Amino acid sequence: MFSSFMVNTWVAASIVAVVGGVVGFFVVLRGSAFVAHAIPHGAFSGAAGAALLGLNTVFGLGVFALAGALGISALGRKGRHDVATALGLVVMLGTGALFLSWSAEYAPQIYALLFGEVLGVSRAELWPIAGLAIVCLAAVALLYRPLVLSSIAPELGEVRGVSERVIDTAFLLVVALATAMTVPVVGALLMFSLMIAPAGAARALSDRPGVAIACSIALALVTVWVGIALSYAINWPLGFFVGTLGAAFYGLGRLIGARRRRIASPVA
Repeated sequence: MFSSFMVNTWVAASIVAVVGGVVGFFVVLRGSAFVAHAIPHGAFSGAAGAALLGLNTVFGLGVFALAGALGISALGRKGRHDVATALGLVVMLGTGALFLSWSAEYAPQIYALLFGEVLGVSRAELWPIAGLAIVCLAAVALLYRPLVLSSIAPELGEVRGVSERVIDTAFLLVVALATAMTVPVVGALLMFSLMIAPAGAARALSDRPGVAIACSIALALVTVWVGIALSYAINWPLGFFVGTLGAAFYGLGRLIGARRRRIASPVA
């Protein structure tokens, strides 16, 4: 489990968990779970197109993630955000289906982008992952105050000069960046679980953003670490353990949060 070829797995998964925990907190805080679902799954179509053209699939993934984020942002300005997100997802998935129908030569590679290949991360892949993670976390740090304010009290944010439109677009680009970094490691399906479940549990445990973010990171790390250990020992898919552990943590977080609120509330 801790042999030399597994070191890259532990490092890459830990980096992905930290990014997922941080970005996921704001996804949950802003009620943008559908966006966190749509961008990674839609970006998968870009990987299919890149494979068809003989290009690096990560390049196609990044292009579609950014295009999807900008498209959702533009459409959301003139209509309902959930409808814009759904339309963006439908268009990207439809395009991906077209690409896959033209060639099945790279099916295993595309399958890995859906479900992840964390057990096959090479040392050469760690540096790009780490670099994108630093950029992503730096962007969140730069946007932290206006992002929190626009998420909790958008009207107050507008009064203080925080443009909801600009912040929303910037946040969607952060999600796209996190997608481009993490999907090649844990896959589109697992990244969605890793963003939503730990952050949802953390939000139930604390109303303080800093504490909730730290808790979200810790839960995401435990999820991937335990998932890798169990996957290695039992030889079951990592996705099963990540999804199941994430759901368990979320349920436990909600129960603890509800109990704390009952204790804090005076009995009438």
